[in-house]
Amino acid sequence: MSWTAAQQRPGGAATAPPILEMRGIAKRFGATQALDDVSLTLRAGEIHALLGENGAGKSTLIKIMTGVYQPDRGEILLSGQPIAIGSAAEAQRHGIAAIYQEPLLFPDLNVAENIFVSHQNRGVVTNWRKMFREAEAILATLGVTLDVRSPARGLTLAAQQSVEIAKAISLNVRVLIMDEPTASLSAHEVGQLFRLVRDLRDQGVAILFVSHRMEEVFQIADSVTVFRDGRLISTRPAAEVSPQSAIADMVGREMGLFQRRAPAPKGEKLLSVQGLGRTGVFSDVSFDLHRGEVLGFAGLIGAGRTDIGLALFGIEPATAGQIVLNGKTETIRSPRQAMSLGVAYVSEDRRQLGLSLPMSISANISLPVLSRYLTRLGLIRTSQERDTAEGFRKRLSIRTPNVELPVAKLSGGNQQKVMLSKWLNTHPALLILDEPTRGIDVGAKAEVHAMIGELAAEGIGIILISSDLPEVLAMSDRVLVMREGRQMAILDGGAATSQTVMTAAMGQEFAA
Repeated sequence: MSWTAAQQRPGGAATAPPILEMRGIAKRFGATQALDDVSLTLRAGEIHALLGENGAGKSTLIKIMTGVYQPDRGEILLSGQPIAIGSAAEAQRHGIAAIYQEPLLFPDLNVAENIFVSHQNRGVVTNWRKMFREAEAILATLGVTLDVRSPARGLTLAAQQSVEIAKAISLNVRVLIMDEPTASLSAHEVGQLFRLVRDLRDQGVAILFVSHRMEEVFQIADSVTVFRDGRLISTRPAAEVSPQSAIADMVGREMGLFQRRAPAPKGEKLLSVQGLGRTGVFSDVSFDLHRGEVLGFAGLIGAGRTDIGLALFGIEPATAGQIVLNGKTETIRSPRQAMSLGVAYVSEDRRQLGLSLPMSISANISLPVLSRYLTRLGLIRTSQERDTAEGFRKRLSIRTPNVELPVAKLSGGNQQKVMLSKWLNTHPALLILDEPTRGIDVGAKAEVHAMIGELAAEGIGIILISSDLPEVLAMSDRVLVMREGRQMAILDGGAATSQTVMTAAMGQEFAA
C-alpha cells in the first residue's frame, strides 16, 4: 500500500472506542520491577501524553506494545480483542508503529529505502522512481527537504528524526507511538510536526506522545497519564492538568519547570571570537565570553549553533576569523589541541559521539585523559580510575550501584551525567554544552541545571547550545541568536525573552 492510501481512513474522536488497551501489565527484570499493574487506554482520534521520569517504566511499556518485550502479567486488547505481540514485525501488522528517541537508521541505505524498509518484499522488483517520489512527498508533508537518493550516513540528528517520522507514517498505522520525537527539532520544525500529528489524529489514529518538554505536552495532548517507579499515578484530560501538578505526580514533590539561574559577577575575559566562519556553514560570528559566564546559543535547527561549537573544539575547524583564548590567539585544528588549551565539548549525541556504551562508567570518565591513569609500563591504574569515578558519582548524583557498571545500563539522564563527568575530568576553563538535557527527565534536567550554575560559580566559562528556549533563557547571562549560519543578535539579561529570541531567529536583526 502506498503511503498516501494508508492515510485515507475515517476520522475519529476522543470519545471513540479504544483501539489499544494495556490492562494490568507487569514486567520484572531481575530485582527491578519495571512495571507493576499498569493500565493504559489509547483511543482513535486522541493524542495521549505519557509522562514520567527516566526509570518510571515508559520505555518498558512501549517495548511491550511494540513486541520487543512480553509482559509477565496482564493482557493487551486491540479493538476489544485480546492479542499477543511477539515481535516488532507483528506489531506493525497490527498497525502499531513507533518513533524512538534515538533514530535507528540503516546508514548505508538511502533515505527512501530507510523510509520504506518495512515495505520491502523479497523477490519483488523495486520501483525506484515511485519509491523516490513517495519518499519526497512524505518528507514534504513534514516540511523537510532531503536528497532521498543519498545514504542516511552523515545525516544530522534532526534529519535522522525526520526520516524516522516519515518511516512511521508510511505504514498503515492505527497506533503511533512517539517517544521524544521533538528532542532534536527546532521550534519551527516542532510546529510542522504537530500539524501533521493533529492531521493523523483527525484521521482516527491513536497517538501516544512521550516527551520531557512540558510546553509541548500541553500544546498537543488531549489526555495525560503519569507513571512513577513503574506504577500508574494518574490519567486525566489535559485540560485538568497543569505542568506543576504533572511534575508533582512524576517526582512526588513540587518542582518548578525552570529555576532561573541567579546572576553572578563575571570574571576576566576568557574567550574572544572575531569574524569566525567555516566555508559554506557559518560566517562572521563574533562574541566574548568571560570566566563564570553562561552564554546561550539559540536558533532554529540548521542555524549553525553546533557548528560553532565543533569549530571551537577543533572537530570541524574554522576557515576564517580569529580565536583569542586566555589572551592568546589560537588556531584550533583538533580536539586534542582544544583539550590542551582547556576546552571541553559535551556532544548532543551521547551514543555516537559522547560515550562508549559497552565500557564502564569509570573507563568512560578517564578516557579523554587516560595517560593520567597509566603506570610506567602502560598499565591502567584501575583503583585510581574508580576513585575518580566515585568522586563524580557523588558530585553529580549518578544513580548506579557501582562505577564498574557499563554505561549502556544507565538511564539517559545518568548517561548524560557520565558524559559531563568525562569532560569535567579534563579540568576545562571553557565548557561547551551541546543539548545537555536532550531526552532526559525533569528531575535529571534540574540536576544538570544546578551543576551548570555551580560550574559557572567556580569560574568556568560555559557555552550552552540548546533547542529548548526556556532552558536557554533560564540558564544564560546572555543569548547569541543564529539564523542560517549568520549571527543575528546577542541579547543581554532582561532583553532576552522568548519573543525577542524567536524574532531574531526568524530573521529580524537586533543590535548586538
